[in-house]
This record gives sequence, C-alpha cells and structure tokens, in this order.
Amino acid sequence: MRVDRRGARSTIALPALKRTRLPIVVWNTQELRAIDEGFDAAAMTANHGVHGTQDLCNVLGRCGVDFHYVTSHLDDEAPVAELGDFFAAAAAVRRLRGARLGLLGYPFPGMGDFSLDTTDMVAELGCQWTALAMEEYVQRAAAASAQDAAALVAEYRAAYDVADDVTGDDLDVAARAELALRGMVADHALDAVSYQFLAFGQDERTPTLPFVAASRLMAEGVGFGGEGDLIAAAGTALLGWLQPPATFSEVFTVDFAGNGLLMSHMGEANVAMARRDRKVRLVARPEPITRTRGRQLALATCLEPGPATLFALTVGPQHRWRMLSAPVTVDDFGPLDLPVPHFKLLPRGDVRDWLVSYAKLGGPHHNAVCFGDATSRVDFAARMLGADHWPVWSFGPEALGDEDDHPWAT
Repeated sequence: MRVDRRGARSTIALPALKRTRLPIVVWNTQELRAIDEGFDAAAMTANHGVHGTQDLCNVLGRCGVDFHYVTSHLDDEAPVAELGDFFAAAAAVRRLRGARLGLLGYPFPGMGDFSLDTTDMVAELGCQWTALAMEEYVQRAAAASAQDAAALVAEYRAAYDVADDVTGDDLDVAARAELALRGMVADHALDAVSYQFLAFGQDERTPTLPFVAASRLMAEGVGFGGEGDLIAAAGTALLGWLQPPATFSEVFTVDFAGNGLLMSHMGEANVAMARRDRKVRLVARPEPITRTRGRQLALATCLEPGPATLFALTVGPQHRWRMLSAPVTVDDFGPLDLPVPHFKLLPRGDVRDWLVSYAKLGGPHHNAVCFGDATSRVDFAARMLGADHWPVWSFGPEALGDEDDHPWAT
C-alpha cells in the first residue's frame, strides 16, 4: 500500500488490513538515492515516507496482523527480487487454497507419514479432495479412441528414445492409460492427483499403470503424489506453483562415497525437467509391480544438472503443518540402465548429517524437487499458511546440543 507523505495514516487502513486474508507487504522505498550538500527542503518533502511505514507496522504489530517489510531504494535489485519471491508465494498460496486433489484408489496401507485429517487439510490449507473410481479409469482407457491413442503413440516415438523391446501394443496401452487419466484430471477439474499402485491390480481389467501419464501431466503443472499420498500431491503442486517446474520424488539409496542421494520412484518424474543433452528413454519395467493386462512403461527421466531445492510438506507435532526445504545440487549423473526415473542430489555438507537433520525435523519419505533456490518462497508461503518452515542443514553431532533447543522438540 502507499503511505501518504503528508503524515501517518495507519488507523485509516487498519480496519481493512485486519479483515483481509491477503498477505501484506510494506515496501519502504523512495526516489532519492543520496543525501548530500544539494539536499533541500523540497527533496525532504518528497522523500519522507519512512515514518509512515513505521506508524503502520507498529499498529499492525499491536493488532497481531502479520506483514512483511522491505526497505530499499527503487532501483535496488536484491529487494526487488525479494518482493518477487513474496508475490510468487502469495500467488501459489492462493492456488493451493482453491486446489482440488484427486485420489485414485486408497492410501498405501500402513504408511503413517502421509496419513492426514482431510478436514484439517481443508481448514488449514484450503485443499479439497475427491475420490476417483478405478472403474472410471478402466472404462475410460477401454473407450479411448484409436485415433487419439495413435496420435499419442506418434508423440511418444517423436519425443522419447523408445526401447527396442517396447512394442506398438505396449505404446497403445500406455497411450490409452494416459488418455484415461488426462480425462479424469480434466473432468474433475483437478490440480493434483495421487494413485495407489496396489489398487490397480485389484481390478483384472486394468490395462496398465499410468506412469507415463503422471510424468507428462507433471510437465504441464499438475501436482502428483505416489501411493495415495495426498500430502505429497499438494506439496508437489505447491512447489510447482512457487517455482516451476517441480517433480515428485523419493530418496531411494544413500551414496556415501559420492556424498549424495539417489532419488527415484516406481515410474513417475516430471519429464519437463529431464536433462537436455539426450532424449528420455521410454522403457518397460522387466517385472510388473502389480497385476495389469499389459506391460508397464515408464519414462526413465534423469534431471538436468544444476542448483535445486528439495521440499517436503508434512504434518508436525500438535497437528501443525510443516514445510522443509533444502538447497541441493542435481548431480551430472545418469541415465543408468534402470527402468525407472532416477537422479542424484548432492546436499550441502555431509550427507550423513543432512539425513539426520531431515529425519529429526520429521521429513516424510515423499518429497518434491525444483530447480534453483526456492527456500525464500517456501518461507513466505509457510508464513502465509500459518505453517512451520524448517530449512534442512547438514550439521554434525557436536552441533546438535540439547534436543530441547531444536525444532523437532517444539
């Protein structure tokens, strides 16, 4: 908001600012760069807004209204970037508060780290969710037109390095699965989706698993969470809105020798984030992970190397929402001869200490990754949602001190 240069006017704005759910940022800025021997009364009159911002912020603080404050000259670059992070977070939070999540199947039995009270999710994050029927998926795949399936198959052949043992029938089945999932996302107006692979195997008519579909939908901005994890679906969507593109992932294996983490999942990764020096391989899993009529294809995506952010959304103590973020590096690694997406992350510091920190902070086994450093945007989003935000840092046992002093004890 603009502060009147003629004097403080906090009480005029206060009622509206108390009522609004919009995030508030106060930017203390001015046109004058320097105060030197040429400074005069006119320059003072034209550049004296700072006390008005102090009046306003004092009153907001008295009334418990959260706000963000930035001080800079109009032409300073760093604070303008900070404002950009704030606005990006505000836009992402708004989308999250109106998001619709779809769950195909049911949450993976016994996985407690993504169990949740969906009423609390609606109340605190604003996300609505809907149950999707496996019957609808099966019927949509069967009813997909041959012409639409053939067009997708042609797209697969042009865009990806199709393995020699993948047949035309394999591609047709994968295309029909994609058309089915795409249709459900569109018709149910979903912003994110999760499915549970065991549920597919419980219907003997299931053609295949929609691994290719999920990877391509993430490339178009649809959030995803595996194994029926609605929290991960919301988290991947949020990170993708904060700093697109983003991918769902999971830590699979620790690389102690290389001080890294092998990230992977059963068949889902954002193909838009694939390394640009080669085509992504489209392969068939040698063994099915659940019963389906056709073979199960996946895009063996390896991410483009460079700076990145690992992010996780979870529920912490006292049922408070918690966000974890960590600046990492995508290593120049792969592709290996693996039938699944895979890439390596290098955390800052020792990987052992990083994993201790992640575990102590309550990091779930599902997470999301985006390019660049998104930690500032995550921090803003957490504040806007009333969630906790804890950066994940590498630190040794000697730095832990008393557990009562650390956030996992709060």
